[in-house]
Amino acid sequence: MQTAIPCVLMRGGTSKGPFFLASDLPSDPAVRDRVLLAAMGSPDNRQIDGVGGADPLTSKVAIVGPPTRADCDVDYLFAQVVVDEAVVDVSPNCGNMLAGIGGFAIEHGFIAAEDGETVVRIHMVNSGDRAIARIPTPGREVEYEGDARIDGVPGTSAPIMIDVEDTAGSFCGALLPTGNPVDVIDGIECTLMDNGMPVVAMRAADLDRTGYETRDELNADTELKERIESIRLKAGHLMNLGDVTDMVTPKMFLLAKPKDGGALCTRSFIPKVAHASVGVLAAVTIATACVIPGTTADGLATVPEGSRKMIKLEHPTGDFAVEIEISGPVDDPKIERAALLRTARKLFEGKILIPGRVWDGKGAVLESATA
Repeated sequence: MQTAIPCVLMRGGTSKGPFFLASDLPSDPAVRDRVLLAAMGSPDNRQIDGVGGADPLTSKVAIVGPPTRADCDVDYLFAQVVVDEAVVDVSPNCGNMLAGIGGFAIEHGFIAAEDGETVVRIHMVNSGDRAIARIPTPGREVEYEGDARIDGVPGTSAPIMIDVEDTAGSFCGALLPTGNPVDVIDGIECTLMDNGMPVVAMRAADLDRTGYETRDELNADTELKERIESIRLKAGHLMNLGDVTDMVTPKMFLLAKPKDGGALCTRSFIPKVAHASVGVLAAVTIATACVIPGTTADGLATVPEGSRKMIKLEHPTGDFAVEIEISGPVDDPKIERAALLRTARKLFEGKILIPGRVWDGKGAVLESATA
């Protein structure tokens, strides 16, 4: 016998995966993770026996439940299901999947839709932070069609504006967990930063790379990936994350001067596979590094004037714009706000089937998503 679990397959930003109600999944996190592995088809390079897309960007899960914060409308727990390992990591956030949470929450009755636009306050359970999503709801219905375009997604969709709040130090305890704009690891200068996503940012030139390599070239560069992984493991301890061997954080970035009119050129790894674009909250962290003096981005980035800055990060499939608002002196700025444009689309709604031996459908969560 197989166990049928209701789910909605959604694209959020440049990612894709099943969205579940927390109440439809096991209450025991270990059993829940086995269910997610079975649902996605991991561990297997093709994820042939599940709905995963054989890529980190399409092996993601969103778990949604009632809010456990009084100032939020819904809880959102993100899970990164590793493609070729039996690992489910709930330590990071995912700002791309976040783009689908508002529409899902409205359509599942967590908040009533307004006529025109509905503001959804989202508790990002992984970090405890809050995001504000503005969902187009003409006629009190979620609208997926529109004219907004984001790099990495073909065509256009309805625009979803997202503000992320007070994310500095969400995982590491401080924006700069070591207190330094630059630390040296394995002889390489690194900026260790957390503004919603723990990130290690290195100048590509310091690793004898241009920073303009294609994704395929980076994935084939075994020597580079080994060096980056060595740095990542050491950085994990410096960033108060501990042993990150089985975690997908911190995210690793190569930086170079912009070449297509943006503020900075980036190449990222999540954490061992080169990213086709750039993660949303990782982009917020890198955009932050662009305005902090002394980081590895300082001297490479072309930063606009003014307190409100649109930072465009170039990546392998285009660019990603983050609006950063700062205050205070230039040599010690405070990040007041970060906002970004995303889109989402509901792709499929139904039930996913997993082997009954993995879970018989008993012992579901009763109230809300928990890590």
